[in-house]
Amino acid sequence: MAESRKNNETSMHVMSGIKSQHDGMGKAIVKKFTKKKKLFIDVEEFIREIRNGSRLHLAKAITFIESTVSDQQAIGQQLLKQLLPHTGNSIRIGITGVPGAGKSTFIEAFGKMLCDQGYKVAVLAIDPSSSLTGGSILGDKTRMEELAKNSNAFIRPSPSAGTLGGVHKKSRETMLLCEAAGYDVILVETVGVGQSETIVRGMVDFFLLLALTGAGDELQGMKKGIMELADAIVVNKADGANEKLAKKTVAEYKQILHFLAPSTPNWTTPALAVSSLYKKGLDIVWDTILSFQKSMLENGVWVQRRKEQTVDWYKTMIIDRLYDDFFSSNEKKQSMKELEQLVRGEQITVSQAVDELFSSNSKQ
Repeated sequence: MAESRKNNETSMHVMSGIKSQHDGMGKAIVKKFTKKKKLFIDVEEFIREIRNGSRLHLAKAITFIESTVSDQQAIGQQLLKQLLPHTGNSIRIGITGVPGAGKSTFIEAFGKMLCDQGYKVAVLAIDPSSSLTGGSILGDKTRMEELAKNSNAFIRPSPSAGTLGGVHKKSRETMLLCEAAGYDVILVETVGVGQSETIVRGMVDFFLLLALTGAGDELQGMKKGIMELADAIVVNKADGANEKLAKKTVAEYKQILHFLAPSTPNWTTPALAVSSLYKKGLDIVWDTILSFQKSMLENGVWVQRRKEQTVDWYKTMIIDRLYDDFFSSNEKKQSMKELEQLVRGEQITVSQAVDELFSSNSKQ
């Protein structure tokens, strides 16, 4: 025994460890993963709060609408369905322009002017998404700090999430929620002007193109099509030493517009100069929009355009649903990976790969 005890005291001896749960000894702890409870909200309370102007509940409802989680999507659609009778009473204005045109500065100054006049203004600001993460800076509440503090204003930044057209694919639903919350003017700020930017025309009543001074140079990078869709062209930053050049640019745009077909029947697209910094010309822009609304309501174009936009929205949602359903299949995802490798290795043409992908889809 003494010898055995002595051997146990050598450096080669390993003592028995203390039995505890953290080293896997003793009674094992089995973690039980319970299914996440289905999200539940008081729909009636949400509707009541949104109708009473709660910006918090409106923001949450928009989050449900934009969510990719099925439970949240269902709640968003339920809220939208019940709020639908309270929509359609706003003026929807799309605002686009080349980078550097001062869209955020213009919107803040314009929005503040309208709030001061007693209007409730909602700004749907679409930020470009990262091609790597899908996220965005969402910095419009920072850029429009003064407007964000106004009790009559609501600013909702959303990522474009790769959607063509410079808008979020749920922007239409978001507009309806804002209307149900009592906002009189909806300003939709798009990512920037470009070939795919024209989709915003299909969801607003009035389309405003914000431009910089020096029309000749700017037109080199601006598509003719985007000008044909504009209901007004506003030359921004008409102040200081730039004011004279801004007036010259307005004259140049007027000449150009004379040769283009109007965006809206029985409407002559004006070119205007404003200074967002010094709040000059903003009232003229608003008077132009009100004049446009009055004229379009009288000749029936306003109502007809909204009906056509609803039909376009319906067709767009069909395409979105087909896209989502197609790529939700695990078998389809696996087939895509396999065919991608064949295309990469030049073992099959792109056309053949697509035919094979859709052929396998029809068999499932």
